[in-house]
Amino acid sequence: MGSIEEPNFCQKNKDLDYDVLIIGAGLSGIYSLYRMRQLGLRTKVLEAGGGVGGTWYWNRYPGARFDSESYSYNFSFSQEVLDEWNWSEHFASQPETLRYCEFVCDKFDLRRDMQFDTRVTAAHFQDDTKSWLVTDENGQKYTSRFVVTCIGILNNYTLPNIPGVLDYKGEAFHTARWPAEQVDFTNKRVAVIGTGATAIQVIQEVSKTVGHLTVFQRTPNWSLPLRNAPLTTEEMDKIRSRYPEIFRKCAESWHCFMHVPDKRSTFDLSPEDREAFWEELYAQRGFAKWMSNFGDINTSKEANALFSEFVANKIRGRVHDPVTAEILIPKCHGFGTKRVPMETRYFEAYNQPNVRLVDVKSNPIECVTESGIRTKDEAFEFDMIVYATGFDAVTGSFTAIDFRGVDGVKLKDRWSEGPRTFLGLFVESFPNMMMVMGPHQMFGNIPRSVEYAASWVARFIEFCRDRGITFAGATRQSVLDWTEHVHTCAVGLLANDVDSWMTGVNKNLAHKQKRIIARYQGPAPGYRKRAEEVVTREYRDLAERFLVQDEWGKEQFSLDGLPGAWIPYGGGGFMCTGRHFAKQEILGSVAIFQSYYKLEMVDRPKGWLPRPDRRFYGVGAMPPAEPIPFRIRRRRRGI
Repeated sequence: MGSIEEPNFCQKNKDLDYDVLIIGAGLSGIYSLYRMRQLGLRTKVLEAGGGVGGTWYWNRYPGARFDSESYSYNFSFSQEVLDEWNWSEHFASQPETLRYCEFVCDKFDLRRDMQFDTRVTAAHFQDDTKSWLVTDENGQKYTSRFVVTCIGILNNYTLPNIPGVLDYKGEAFHTARWPAEQVDFTNKRVAVIGTGATAIQVIQEVSKTVGHLTVFQRTPNWSLPLRNAPLTTEEMDKIRSRYPEIFRKCAESWHCFMHVPDKRSTFDLSPEDREAFWEELYAQRGFAKWMSNFGDINTSKEANALFSEFVANKIRGRVHDPVTAEILIPKCHGFGTKRVPMETRYFEAYNQPNVRLVDVKSNPIECVTESGIRTKDEAFEFDMIVYATGFDAVTGSFTAIDFRGVDGVKLKDRWSEGPRTFLGLFVESFPNMMMVMGPHQMFGNIPRSVEYAASWVARFIEFCRDRGITFAGATRQSVLDWTEHVHTCAVGLLANDVDSWMTGVNKNLAHKQKRIIARYQGPAPGYRKRAEEVVTREYRDLAERFLVQDEWGKEQFSLDGLPGAWIPYGGGGFMCTGRHFAKQEILGSVAIFQSYYKLEMVDRPKGWLPRPDRRFYGVGAMPPAEPIPFRIRRRRRGI
């Protein structure tokens, strides 16, 4: 049988504005666009901000910087970028990181396919055209075959649930929407609400120039010295030569950092040797103190209590006032059960006479007034209030957009009891939509996770393009299986026994009071192994069915490279069991595929595949009584 020319993927989407729409121009959006460009697809990035960078565009607050090493944070896909870019510090600041994002975009001329100041408010799947209709806040509409979300997990910021927040007449800022212009704190009375990771960076920086600083703390956090330092030219040259080793270490580690947990138990060492080991860790840079520690501090309450007390004693030694020190030491959660901030002289800031700590557990805030803040015991007046009160984390970025899938199902309804995904990339009933850095994906060193996820998505879209597939979505079973696996990985981890944004809790939001499993907490190598198995099996356990266009442009459901389907035949059905070649007479209404596809029978248990939507049957065709296990594969040219 003669060969037929491959249909042009873009030609199939000729009635659509784009092949791929990417939402967000942060790290994940930048790399996703780069990969779509490699595939030659018509792609547009829609970004709410006025420039690239995502987190590093919005979070311009004083003191913002990495707490993972700069040279483990950058992209690995371009040797040219690795050769040309020089980091100035071990842990780069926000301005330098934003310049890096801009440098990468300029290097590959990515901005020409980006549209800024465009906040997406809705994305609805169109059942009739098997495409997405995306709407921005100005009512502008865009259509595409695929949507790739690159909106991050810490994007939708929240204000505190305190009366009068909008009544305040002075200067007020949220750290996640900090102005580009420099804010002057000199001689001003400033309040900071919050003592999480962001607040700690703000407090240690603002305390250097402020007139008077008052910190309102609800929950103290375990925090460790960052130990940042400048990078010399010689050091940067050595790092550049070690990039392959650095990226390999990140790939092999649990959370994609350069640090590997100690395989020993906390109790394998004598108290003296254990203390000496912790002193060595405490002197190291960044997350080594956490990620290179004994693994059982994350699972054993007894081990965790010992290291928590070690860190508590460090805090007591750095804060002069014993009462203040005890307020700054967490009593309701152990070390590492919440996100661990890195700091630089944060605790020493409370030794300054112009810095005051208010414990809102014992002296709660009653309201924000026109001139300041009133607590149960005292009224404060301020020139400026800084809200470092976090985000509607992980799922909030997604539920803030009106995502609707097949038959109009809403994403926020589908996730009402917590996220359910396949590989953290797909959601049931949301075909042709993939998430980069969504719930249930690898978590930790973000660029390492982002590069893998965006690359996986690009390979899947390439698979669809090469096979003329215009509809692909996760099955219910694949979603249930992966979500169960994510929950299994979380069993025994102390972090899941604590209220935090990592467990889906936000005290500022009424609908975020229940703990959920929002993050994949297994090892990153295990995640990649599972994801690669899906690729090796030609995505067969991903999609229930693919919609393809044949040589005449007619769309039919197939399982290109996937086993199992319902095939109407005459007035009834035909059940093929065992592995053998299909004969012409049993093909019935799928004869349209024969010049373009070949059918192979496969062994499958009877009734293994659920019945598909009857809307997709051919006119006049009746469903078979039983599923026919088979695989449709594209014919090679000349066959």
